[in-house]
Amino acid sequence: MAWLQQQAELPLLHWAWLLLPGIALVVALARLPAIPPIVVRMMLVGVAAGAGFFWAAACAHWRLADALPAEWEGRNIRVAGVVADLPQIGEDGVRFTFDVEQVLTEGAAVPERILLTWYNERRRPGKALSPEAAPRRPNAGERWQMTVRLKRPHGSVNPHGFDFERWALERRIRATGYVRSGDGTLRLAEQVDRPTYRIARLRQTIRERHLAALPGYDHAGVLVALAVGDQRAIPRTQWQVFTRTGVNHLMSISGLHVTMVSGLVFALAYGLWRRSHLLLLWLPARKAAVIAGLAAAFGYALLAGFEVPAQRTVYMLAAMALALWLGRLASATTVLAWALLCVVVLDPWAVLAPGFWLSFGAVAVIMLVAAGRIGAEHWLSGWVRVQWAITLGLVPLLLAMFQQVSLVSPIANAIAIPLVSLVVVPLTLLATLPFLDILLLPAHMIMHACMEMLQWMGSLPQAVWSQHAPPPWTVGAAMVGIIWMLLPGGLGFGLGGGPRFTSGFPARWLGAVALLPMFLVFPPRPEPGTLWLTVLDVGQGLAVVARTAQHALLFDTGPAFGTGADSGNRIIVPYLRGEGIGHLDVMVVTHADSDHSGGALSVLEAVPVEWLVSSLGVDHPIRRAAARQRPCLAGQSWEWDGVRFDMLHPPPQRDARRKVGSNAGSCVLKVTSAHGSVLLPADIGKQAERRLLKESGEQLAATVLVAPHHGSKTSSSEAFVRQVAPGLVIFTVGYRNRFGHPREEVVERYRRQGSTLLRSDQDGAILLRFMGGVPAVRRARTLYPRYWQADPSASSPPAPPAASWPR
Repeated sequence: MAWLQQQAELPLLHWAWLLLPGIALVVALARLPAIPPIVVRMMLVGVAAGAGFFWAAACAHWRLADALPAEWEGRNIRVAGVVADLPQIGEDGVRFTFDVEQVLTEGAAVPERILLTWYNERRRPGKALSPEAAPRRPNAGERWQMTVRLKRPHGSVNPHGFDFERWALERRIRATGYVRSGDGTLRLAEQVDRPTYRIARLRQTIRERHLAALPGYDHAGVLVALAVGDQRAIPRTQWQVFTRTGVNHLMSISGLHVTMVSGLVFALAYGLWRRSHLLLLWLPARKAAVIAGLAAAFGYALLAGFEVPAQRTVYMLAAMALALWLGRLASATTVLAWALLCVVVLDPWAVLAPGFWLSFGAVAVIMLVAAGRIGAEHWLSGWVRVQWAITLGLVPLLLAMFQQVSLVSPIANAIAIPLVSLVVVPLTLLATLPFLDILLLPAHMIMHACMEMLQWMGSLPQAVWSQHAPPPWTVGAAMVGIIWMLLPGGLGFGLGGGPRFTSGFPARWLGAVALLPMFLVFPPRPEPGTLWLTVLDVGQGLAVVARTAQHALLFDTGPAFGTGADSGNRIIVPYLRGEGIGHLDVMVVTHADSDHSGGALSVLEAVPVEWLVSSLGVDHPIRRAAARQRPCLAGQSWEWDGVRFDMLHPPPQRDARRKVGSNAGSCVLKVTSAHGSVLLPADIGKQAERRLLKESGEQLAATVLVAPHHGSKTSSSEAFVRQVAPGLVIFTVGYRNRFGHPREEVVERYRRQGSTLLRSDQDGAILLRFMGGVPAVRRARTLYPRYWQADPSASSPPAPPAASWPR
């Protein structure tokens, strides 16, 4: 199933019929005594792998078939349906999933599940948002009739970035859009009585009760997440603390919490059941307690939203319960394998979630170091050994997925796990019962004390190890090395000291050697005199990373997406970390518009920046956050590793009518290497273009141009296009953006010039390497193709050889 999810195209399902003769052959060979059993088993494994591959392919075909027709994108469609999950209330409106029951617009076709945003009405400048401007709040399980405008799921595609289109496909969200306020929107029913909607309504009720009981409390969102799995209730600043200390798994309903709740209910049911002779004659206490514990685990997992860690725990508990009822012993690995099978059969896309690998990986490591050990062991020694093994065992996965590992994680978890799992979670769950809201206060007090400790540990300078994304083969080698290090009789712990090696499997140190390539094999870097340029796909905005042999520059930081989410922490920082860019020599913020400056604060917070260069006002928060900063002015220039950087705009004497940080005052940068050049004009308009034509002249000519102002009709004048004469033009635009960028007349202007055109909404991130006289161009949507991505036929044509480019 994991292999299927890496495919650029789905296989035809008729090939699955080949599995039938494969099964028949396995059965026939199994009956022949001359055939070695190993041969039969290998063939059985092959048939099983084929079944998994085609089952995942069939699920993908069925889900992709439920699509929004292209001709209905951006048009008013009237629908009726049910709010399917917890609505998320933000600054701009309410976001919720919606199950479509009926399409009322004649001829329209709408997928069964869509993701909608009901925006607040636009506030007038200088006036507060009135209560009437906010939308009527939809609640989980309510049936509504509304007019919506939809588009197909479309996300940014960047190296090391989050894949929104895959995320939407896994959750059956086949269209996104917004509600047209005032177009006959009305609620048809208060509640819809279906089990899934009842659970969603219960989760929302508990969330509202918890937030009402803790008004203004700092960590109320954590308690909500522990009760109903709503992780979006936790502020981003707190998530950063949890990530730096490695305890973020505790702040959601994880397998540890589900197991703890199930164990408490099991102990309680066992103690009460064995007190009744009549009940014991009817059913043994242990079997009754198993049913109660499994029911509690299943109920808590449903309350959590049934994410992968909770699923894994429920399926493992179910396998153990079944083994007990049947009176058969089941090994730990068999139980884990059955849980794994259930998860991937019910959700073939689970293999793409980091939580899948971390959850099953952690349990597998625990089994490796705990199962089958001979002799008694002190509980403290066993606890330390398991914590050390989990920390070490998950290092390759964490570096591969997130490029960082918390070095204080073992100590932080040793303190936080008992407090959160054994105290905070039970109090929070008891508070979900009527009239027990008072228990949230002591739960919050303990959580507050825990957070104080975590904040101190997370603030330590060396709390987190960050590095580049390791090559896949190094991750595999590291996993083999860790397994070797953790084999029985290998790495152990004594009560009086730290880790020690004991007798058992020989040459345990070879496992540590296998870890080294993951840290020592670095990604490629530009050679002296060469320029690598990456135009990131940030939607309707701009973010460009320029690299030389020893330096890196970030030109603009993309837009902000909402509270706590922006291009900086979602796209730019993961890209920099994955590429092994540990610091920025210069970050240019061309002007104050949020689509160019929205991610700057997140970048400054996460990555050391030596210089901020901008056209922002002196009191702007971005300038105040920078350690060293200066304004961008025409005439500034510098050279890195044989590559020249020239600032062409704005002029030192600013026009009094032009606002500081406005489009007209945008920083314009020209980067020139021996193998080609690029012009980055940000959002300048035709007036600034005329000034550049007058003052810079021939210096504007460039091999590559990032189109000014995203291809707006207010830029890219005929004279400017002729003077730059770019061989390649890149439009940085959002999918179906409301501005209509790039304008067709602007696109046609560049076509007449003979330029090749690329668009970030169709091509994803665009990677250029100016080297060897032939600038190479690669597009993220063709570099990392997946079957769920937008139709490749809509992409731009391939770039021609650089030799045909004018400059």
